[in-house]
Amino acid sequence: MSDDEFQGAHQGSHTFPAQAGSLKKGDYIVIDGHPCKIMELTTSKTGKHGHAKASITAIDIFTGKKLEESAPTSHNVECPNVVKSEYELVSIDNNGFCTFMNEEGEFREDLKLPNQNDYDFVKPLKELYEKGTPLLLQVVSALGQEHIVGYREDKK
Repeated sequence: MSDDEFQGAHQGSHTFPAQAGSLKKGDYIVIDGHPCKIMELTTSKTGKHGHAKASITAIDIFTGKKLEESAPTSHNVECPNVVKSEYELVSIDNNGFCTFMNEEGEFREDLKLPNQNDYDFVKPLKELYEKGTPLLLQVVSALGQEHIVGYREDKK
């Protein structure tokens, strides 16, 4: 299978396989169905059963929860296709749903701000929005889910 065929086979797919021994800190992995960013990775030497093991500590990119996985370095693990995007914030309604505009100028209203108690960025985002500061929402997509994960001021 050529590289082009391999890429085509995984286009539109939510995950792709990667050998556990080839992963490194900062890569993404699926643990228990959650897309995670690897924070720590250690490998053990080959044991009496013939496989070196990779011990992976990762943080769920949507919830911030710490998860752990252990896999033989020669085995494949699933890695999520993660897409990061920025959108111009237009408004925030009383229920926390955001209206924002994508690069094509189309409006979306389907994402809600995360809980203010769980994420430090929500309160300052709302304060800047209320002052009329132009903002860009940072949105991460993985495994068919999209979440607002941050923001920055739009310095046009």
